[in-house]
Amino acid sequence: MATKTICWFRQDLRLGDNPALVAAAKDGEVIPVFILDEEDRPLGGASKWWLHHSLAALSNSLGGLVLLRGNPLEALKKLLSETKASGITWNRSYEPHAIARDTKVKATLGGNGISVRSFNGSVIYEPWEIKTGSGGPYKVYSPFWRAIQAKGFPAPLSSPAVNLAELHGLGEKLDDWQLLPVRPDWASGWKSNWNPGEQGAQNVLESFLNDGLDGYGELRNRPDLPNVSRLSPHIHFGEISPRMICAKAGFHGAEFPDLSKDINKLLSQIGWRDFACHLLYHFPEIPQRNWKPAFDAYPWQENPGLLSRWQRGMTGYPMVDAGMRELWHTGYMHNRVRMLVASFLVKHLRIHWREGEAWFWDTLLDADLANNTVSWQWVTGSGADAAPYFRIFNPISQGSKFDPKGEYVRKWCPELSELPNDLIHRPFEANAIELSEANITLGKTYPHPIVDHKQARAAALSSYEKVKAASHVAQA
Repeated sequence: MATKTICWFRQDLRLGDNPALVAAAKDGEVIPVFILDEEDRPLGGASKWWLHHSLAALSNSLGGLVLLRGNPLEALKKLLSETKASGITWNRSYEPHAIARDTKVKATLGGNGISVRSFNGSVIYEPWEIKTGSGGPYKVYSPFWRAIQAKGFPAPLSSPAVNLAELHGLGEKLDDWQLLPVRPDWASGWKSNWNPGEQGAQNVLESFLNDGLDGYGELRNRPDLPNVSRLSPHIHFGEISPRMICAKAGFHGAEFPDLSKDINKLLSQIGWRDFACHLLYHFPEIPQRNWKPAFDAYPWQENPGLLSRWQRGMTGYPMVDAGMRELWHTGYMHNRVRMLVASFLVKHLRIHWREGEAWFWDTLLDADLANNTVSWQWVTGSGADAAPYFRIFNPISQGSKFDPKGEYVRKWCPELSELPNDLIHRPFEANAIELSEANITLGKTYPHPIVDHKQARAAALSSYEKVKAASHVAQA
């Protein structure tokens, strides 16, 4: 009888550079399974949409996929019993829940004589492989990234030839999971913007390297231009690995050496994701607590009305509103604008970063526990290697600098489209004639600013004084 091995897919929905799949394929027949872990943090609506299409693509590539849901240990026990498989492989996750879950699965099934093997299929180097000179974890990104560069980038694995076991009668149907929105179908237009799955990821990378990389180092800050990779959802669901991206970018750089600075910037963005995983692994309390305890003293506001205005893109600041509307309509937001809208929530509105993190979790296609929480704490100033607390983005000047012709704002805030470039980011400073000519009535067709920038900045700086005071007490 042929050896059967279960390959447990998680956030690695691909065939290429998948060490768990390679190991299972070497053993003999493969039983690929995905388990919808209902004991973990529930997926946001946007993530569910992507997961549905990504699982469909993976099943098509493999020729079949067993779908199970519920407690992973119990699901795997049942599958082992049904298939008489002798082993399980998976690629490791670094989220606290996943570590606890996997440790229990490995101990229980391994103790019952099942071969259980796990691999690195998610990051360039695993969190414990990159250490400071004293042997501890890095807390600042730049030296962390230099350490990775010094070690070099491991080569990705080729897609294995998979001998699929008989899967008839196993698992559930994807449609029965009801991951797609129906009433209403708020994602109806997403299929024209996204192509989930491994092939879609490869296509996006190739297109970016060929058409969007030139100038990326600088132009990636411009939401009105196409110089961003849009790889983040594909990376989050593991449709393409960081090692594969690094390898293909390296090959491209060897062919086009003039693009070396742009390629280095792309690689550093992949490195930031590794850094977020590194921090989450070593400091698993990051999703719930301020990494810097002194920020517990910050006097956050609870204001559901202001939070709702921010979520709906109705703050009265065009660049902020454009970003929030892009997010709602596409499941994505340009990275530069993410920093701006996050800063606006925590500094202008003084609403807790956890509220923003929760909204991003539900609405972002690339919602990732490590990247999401680490980035929100970075903007707030409460995290590792954080932005200075006194850096409070001015939404007007940020718009003028990074959307100089107002094309991004005009796309997502069409009610402002007739304003001239010098007013598109500050309609509240336009006079009555200018507003009339642009067919704008502030307070009706577009909102007045929900806060005054100068007053909000002063209030935020005053609030941060409490953090400084708490920090001094802690150090005393």
